[in-house]
Amino acid sequence: MTQPDPFEIELLQAYESGKLKSIATKAELARLRAAARATAVKDRRVNIRMSAGDLRDIRVRAMQEGVPYQTLIASVLHKYVTGRLEERKLETSKRAAESRRRSLRDGRN
Repeated sequence: MTQPDPFEIELLQAYESGKLKSIATKAELARLRAAARATAVKDRRVNIRMSAGDLRDIRVRAMQEGVPYQTLIASVLHKYVTGRLEERKLETSKRAAESRRRSLRDGRN
């Protein structure tokens, strides 16, 4: 996990000292609570097959993010279906593919 930057530290200090005040209305808070409850309901189970390498990479990324790997997968899928997941630019994808090929070639899969 990364260390907080100076802005984050300042923000945390302001919060802890009580300098920050909510501007949300009761109606807005109620709407957000309802949306959170609807989003948080996990009422279906899904089984998928994926490569061992992809699963390993997902688990590593989940550890970096500090979340369970299944939660990370569900989050990525949710962002995709709601249109909030952006596709990487081609150059970034090419670099990632080249890095993956080197790892496989060097026996680090």
